[in-house]
Amino acid sequence: MSVLRVGVLAYPGCFASEVYGVPDLLTMATHVAGPDQAGYEVSVVSPRRHVVASGGARLAVSAVRDVDVLVVPGFELSQDIHVDATLAPLRPEVAVIRSHVAAGNAVVSICVGAFLLAEAGLLAGRRATTSWLFADELARRCPDTEVRPEQLVVTDTGVTTTAAFSAMYDFALALIREHHGAAVARTTARVALVDDARTSQTPYVDATLLPQPGSEFSRRVMRQLDQNLADRYDLVALAAVFDVSTRTLLRRFAAETSQSPLDYLQASRVSRARHLLETTDRTITSISTAVGYKNPGTFAALFTRQLGQRPSEYRAAFRRCRDGF
Repeated sequence: MSVLRVGVLAYPGCFASEVYGVPDLLTMATHVAGPDQAGYEVSVVSPRRHVVASGGARLAVSAVRDVDVLVVPGFELSQDIHVDATLAPLRPEVAVIRSHVAAGNAVVSICVGAFLLAEAGLLAGRRATTSWLFADELARRCPDTEVRPEQLVVTDTGVTTTAAFSAMYDFALALIREHHGAAVARTTARVALVDDARTSQTPYVDATLLPQPGSEFSRRVMRQLDQNLADRYDLVALAAVFDVSTRTLLRRFAAETSQSPLDYLQASRVSRARHLLETTDRTITSISTAVGYKNPGTFAALFTRQLGQRPSEYRAAFRRCRDGF
């Protein structure tokens, strides 16, 4: 086993924690593996002499060099920050990424670093992921990319993309597992208190943070459904509330939201159930009834289909502790 050369591409406005998060976990893995195992040669590189990260942290960087794996961290992004405005000054970094992959080497993006990979033309025809909060924006900008917003890490022919922030650890553990084996990866995760059993970012999605689709009509329908979560779904009665036919209701709602009222209702019921699982001691049967399902098995099947976890598993992983910790 040879030393694996890992370079982290620092650039203006990148998150410093995402620059150092992967190297730090690799350092832990080297200690866990022991002195007889080949470790990692990690460098923070940049085409610039000076780099100031998001928040004003100055990063020590070295010149771009040949590495086996190039890690591209994410940058500050919100609904108020336009992606193009952030990417425009980063042409030197985009050129580094493109050149690195052209030489046959692997590249990895952390969170919205995927937008830099897209700018370099690397996501065309590939599967990819990014933060669930910006997955729709990535899909809009890259119509020839199969965006997988539910996945934590996606690798497609040498190009790896990861979900938001802490998914850098999911990638790093996968790299450690590949380089040092499952036992070292598992022990490293325990030492660092990092979850090595996550498979999806879906349970973390908070729909209230996403842009709300639709116009006034569909939003009124949504409010009606949200205010009556526990009631049986009755399309005829719902259409009557808005004085339209069922056909018109379905057509207008789908045109404005790209889903049916039932799809929206099921997602809203699951969202409410998540909140109750996190914040109350109510039984799963009680929660099932509260969100409109008399049969707990039906509720559990829907919950599992949408989130990839059974209600009991979700409660164990996400329940807030109310005892002061």
